[in-house]
Amino acid sequence: MIVFASCIILFLIGLYAVVTKRNLIKIAIGFALIEYAINLFFALVGFKRGALAPIITRLDTPHNFVDPIPQALVLTAIVIALGTTALMLTIILRIYGRYKTFDIAEIKKLKG
Repeated sequence: MIVFASCIILFLIGLYAVVTKRNLIKIAIGFALIEYAINLFFALVGFKRGALAPIITRLDTPHNFVDPIPQALVLTAIVIALGTTALMLTIILRIYGRYKTFDIAEIKKLKG
């Protein structure tokens, strides 16, 4: 249960960074923390203590297997998160190259 609470805390820290920070890099880090929290939560949903990998070795004995679908979803989500993070950081660097600041308030003032 404490592991699920740590997922929620990690999600809330990321949400706090996205909502309250004015620095674009800190906002990007907040988005990354939110993605990590969701991926950790999905991986924990598929976990069973004492379960085996879902590879059938003998058909005559019953086994307790781990659900592989959340793990596959997490692997897909990691690849998508890598792409979105790279795109976000590219846009942030382009904004910095044009306005020479990472501060959102300064960028809103310049409007040029």
